[in-house]
Amino acid sequence: MSTSLKIVRQNGNVPKTLAGEDHITGFIAYLATSDIPAAFKTARVQAVSTIDRAEALGITADAAAWAVKVLHYQLSELFRVNPAVSLYLGLFDKPTGAYTFAEMKTVQNFASGRIRQMGLWCGDRALSEDDLTAIQGIADELELQGAELSVVYAPKVTSLNTLPQNLAGGGKCRVSVLVGQAGSGTGAELYADAKNSGKASVSGLGVVMGLISSAKVHQCIAWVKQFPTGISLPAFGDGTLLRDLDRAAVEALDKARYLFFVTQEGQSGSYMNDSHTMDSAISDYASIESVRTMDKGARGVRTYLIPELGGNVYVDSDTGKLAPYSVSYLETVAGHALEDMEKAGELSGYKVEIDPDQDVATTSTVDVVIKKVAVPVMRHVSVKIGFAVSV
Repeated sequence: MSTSLKIVRQNGNVPKTLAGEDHITGFIAYLATSDIPAAFKTARVQAVSTIDRAEALGITADAAAWAVKVLHYQLSELFRVNPAVSLYLGLFDKPTGAYTFAEMKTVQNFASGRIRQMGLWCGDRALSEDDLTAIQGIADELELQGAELSVVYAPKVTSLNTLPQNLAGGGKCRVSVLVGQAGSGTGAELYADAKNSGKASVSGLGVVMGLISSAKVHQCIAWVKQFPTGISLPAFGDGTLLRDLDRAAVEALDKARYLFFVTQEGQSGSYMNDSHTMDSAISDYASIESVRTMDKGARGVRTYLIPELGGNVYVDSDTGKLAPYSVSYLETVAGHALEDMEKAGELSGYKVEIDPDQDVATTSTVDVVIKKVAVPVMRHVSVKIGFAVSV
């Protein structure tokens, strides 16, 4: 036999990178103490850049604990959808009483406040308004610390018939509730194991966190052309397949502002039904992209204005009003981040205004008014079609 050289190309799972920080993501799972891998018992939060890294930390597909298998599945899906995600994973003991979700602060603080979106997997805990209120409360605290984020909560879905229909509202703009999961493949196999033992819902949380982290802040994760889920057979957390559910029931779940996977006519695969938050449908922050866009603007404005704190501003010696050059300078500084967002297509426009009549000498405060014009999402299309004698 003649000599030969054979080259076999392999996937080295080299971590990918993305510009900016919009893709930085947190993921929290609450597990039984005995199920938590040893690596997480000494350091509850770890940076995980690839599925290989997760497996090295004890999160494997063949783990003895069902919950760890589910976690491996979620992370595999997350990295499948967005290989370049920057992920911080926190594994915590299930609370014996009420969930406070204070662990959100632990993970965000570990990441130095850089996390933009966070998934919470509580697959064996039934959905309740108290939990949503608690999650929103922690998110509000983080916002006050300049570490704002959006949260997707994946609870147990015992039955679609018993899911509350009136949880939305009350300003719960930073939390979304996912009730969808895969109806085939690994997700379905894991759910079959859970169903037989009465454990939990699997959910498609990894997919959703992958979609959010890969989307630009102004993009809706239900954009059909841009964000297919890779879930071939959509289902819900109680095992019900989307195709077996009456259309009216699906519409009711959407109206209740839950997130799940749907099919689209003429398209293969599945997609998100929408990008709902659990805020009111008429709120400016009814969608994840609205919250993410505003958060990015707030973070950017803060970055540029904080260095100005403690600095001087000048006033007109005759009127005491802010000098025009001080007003112009501060308006320009406050608008730097928004200008960048507009160039990136994340805003349709913006305006920064500072009233020169302010009495800064007395209050030591400069009031800045910022108006942002969003990039709308086309959720519905109405087409008129018919025959004509001629065109």
